[in-house]
Amino acid sequence: MYRYLLSILVVAIAAVSSATAAPSWEINSKGAIEWKVEKAQLPHKDHIEMSGEQMAFVLRWGIDQAGALSLERSLVFPMLRKIPNNTHASLMHRFATDVVSLVSVDGLAMQNENTTLVEIDGMFRSVSEFGVGKHNVGLGAGTIGKPAVELERILFPSVDKPFMCERYILKNIREKAMVVYVPEFVQKFVTQPEKGVDGAYLLQASVQGTGTYVLQSGESLTFDVIFQACRVNETPLVADVDAEYAARRSFIENDIDKALVLDTPDQVINTMFRYAKIRASESICKTSGGYMHAPGGESYYAAIWANDQAEYVNPFFPYLGYAVGNESAFNSFKHFARFMNDRWEPIPSSIIAEGKDIWNGAGDRGDAAMISYGASRYALALGDKEKAKELWPLIEWCLEYCDRKINDGGVVASDTDELEGRFEDGDANLCTSSLYYDALLSAAHLSGELGMPSSVAKGYRAQAAALRKSIDTYFAREMHGYDTYQYYEGNDLLRSWICIPLTVGIMDRAEGTIQALFSEHLWQKDGLLTQQGTSTYWDRSTLYGLRGVYAAGESDIATEKLHHYSHRRLLEDHVPYAIEAWPEGSQRHLSAESGLYCRVITEGLFGIRPTGFKAFEIKPSMPAAWNTMSLRNVKAFGGDFDITVDRRADGKLDVTVKPVSGKEKKYVVKEGQTLKVRLS
Repeated sequence: MYRYLLSILVVAIAAVSSATAAPSWEINSKGAIEWKVEKAQLPHKDHIEMSGEQMAFVLRWGIDQAGALSLERSLVFPMLRKIPNNTHASLMHRFATDVVSLVSVDGLAMQNENTTLVEIDGMFRSVSEFGVGKHNVGLGAGTIGKPAVELERILFPSVDKPFMCERYILKNIREKAMVVYVPEFVQKFVTQPEKGVDGAYLLQASVQGTGTYVLQSGESLTFDVIFQACRVNETPLVADVDAEYAARRSFIENDIDKALVLDTPDQVINTMFRYAKIRASESICKTSGGYMHAPGGESYYAAIWANDQAEYVNPFFPYLGYAVGNESAFNSFKHFARFMNDRWEPIPSSIIAEGKDIWNGAGDRGDAAMISYGASRYALALGDKEKAKELWPLIEWCLEYCDRKINDGGVVASDTDELEGRFEDGDANLCTSSLYYDALLSAAHLSGELGMPSSVAKGYRAQAAALRKSIDTYFAREMHGYDTYQYYEGNDLLRSWICIPLTVGIMDRAEGTIQALFSEHLWQKDGLLTQQGTSTYWDRSTLYGLRGVYAAGESDIATEKLHHYSHRRLLEDHVPYAIEAWPEGSQRHLSAESGLYCRVITEGLFGIRPTGFKAFEIKPSMPAAWNTMSLRNVKAFGGDFDITVDRRADGKLDVTVKPVSGKEKKYVVKEGQTLKVRLS
């Protein structure tokens, strides 16, 4: 009965979603996405997550048929912990406060809102017009009267404090003066003390900039609303919103926009990459256990996971050079290292509650393979020998753990995989063994950089070679006419994770695998289905798949699908980031998936593979329709350099690696050729 009711609910939600009008988002001259609202596109509803070090919020926003904007703010405070102090114990509260209804003009309510513009650029911004008084009745529906007020809203999280800011800029757009009343207003909630780790918590919404103002025609005023939380015995903060706005803009414009800049002929991909950098980097909690990257989604904060952090996003941060991101990655590996043991019990899948507890409810998901894969790639790309020395014992332990889990078929056994049993995964799955294979190769490179005997690297490479053969023997099958892989022994349905071997350089069955991935069995408008015959998709497998297809050299179809996916996520009905899944989580904007999008570019399109602290391989996979592409201000390998790829008349590629300081290096390569680069 439960499953029957759930299926009805999913269908109903899908029906409501499909009935919602689709907006026409565009990329403006600032590189931001904006929607110039038209009545034919209404009504519309969406949700977006934004984060800072001390809080996050999911904004559920909508514009009704008449043009009125509604806002519901779901606030999350990860360091204010609830009881039981488990994975989901962050203090959360929803505010649907209608701020506009508090304001009056000439003693009258602002009414008949007509929203004309929505812009998202690391912040949420809207512009609306309002009428005032009886002569503006029906203004929002476009009937009689002229607008009297223009209202701009700007919503964003504080970079480093536990509050959300809403800025309101109200402008008189009628011909005569008006008197505007912004009232004093405080909305408070106190939680039950027995349900908080630190007792009761205070949640508060308050208006800053209250008063009575006379605005001449064309003049404006600004006031702010602050949504925050603290312990009940603490004093709520008074926010300097000008400073908070400047800090948020500095994070976007300096930490994000000035590093790892993608320039290709495809503006949609360029812009989606920029947005992915924002979302991957903003969601990092400053906890008592150090910086912890947070998946988000109103569920996962002040904690780390072997897949989201160690496997997905940590290997990306060295390329961006974002200091907080790199620190969070290193900190996560240090936390995992706490659980190494001589009994060879698995490292927990997740370390939660600011590092004070663990979660391992799905058993061994192949977490050691995930950790060794991510830690070895991260250490090489970071280019910091001392940090790599600290990480080496963890990498070595995880590799040994995986080796001890090799089954009679020569592949790695595990209880589940990163989907934690949502779909059948057998006693050994393709993903875990592929990640372990890649980790062995990276560890071989890393051992050499750390000055270990050559026998260490030789041993890891020999293990990798044996594992590669076993992967083919154990998993390779003809599936529905495609020469590809079964995901686990006995699997008879195509799975999206058959893409994993491509991402780690195993191309033995690339052709059949790519055909299967893009067949009607798996590829849909939202990307790859998790399993043939279902309606479930997880963006993580789509993004791995696109990276793998680029790695296989099939750049034309990879770019076609990447453009489609990017347009879908950036400019259609749910924007502007990669999502977790559907129907689970209602397409939450989990942060690490944006890191995976970035890696489609760095490791897929440009084919970068770390091989040393100052060395990497590059195998550019540029589509035939492009003549040039570049990745500027790459911060990895202890450097700061640009990579430019240009197509020559003879079909070969000119590859230029240009350090900010140092000698430029130029290479000529054939399509599909791997280039070895060492920075001086």
